[in-house]
Parts: sequence; structure tokens; C-alpha cells
Amino acid sequence: MRKMILEIEPELKQGISYGIPAFKLGKDVVCGIAARRTGCSFYPFSGSVLEALNKDLVIYKQTKSALHFDAPLPKTLVRKLMTQRMVQIMVKRKGK
Repeated sequence: MRKMILEIEPELKQGISYGIPAFKLGKDVVCGIAARRTGCSFYPFSGSVLEALNKDLVIYKQTKSALHFDAPLPKTLVRKLMTQRMVQIMVKRKGK
């Protein structure tokens, strides 16, 4: 998953946010990932990202802040999630 995220957006910096591996665009977190005994999770650090792409996510378990899965996510889906989040970040930055 880490490799895929960096292939999609090589400029992201890796770090830790809220105790999980995270990928940042400047100071803003684009996404995070976690692996647990019960499966893996993708965190877009914005619940509205999951809401916006809900039709693409119906086959996955979700919480308000995370997408849960036990098989690799398609790269096209990860790209959509990341793009949606990066657009939010850019809009937020322009508003400052």
C-alpha cells in the first residue's frame, strides 16, 4: 500500500499522524494506512472524502473516518481517494 501511494503521488512525505503511518503534502495529511489483526485500513483524514466517493466504496466496510479492507485496494480507487483529498487540501490553502 505504501508503495502504491508513493507511485500515485511521489512528492508526498512520510510521517506519523495519530499514531499511524501517514503521507503528507506539506503540513497537510493526504492519507494514512494501518494494518491490524482483523485487516487493513485507509484513512483519508476527511470523512467527506468517503462520502463523496460513496458509490465507489459500497463493497467495503467503512467508519466515518476510514475504509476497511482485507484484500488489496485497486490502484484506481486509491488514486480517486487521494485526489479527492488533495483537492480539499488545495481549496483549503487557497482560502487562507
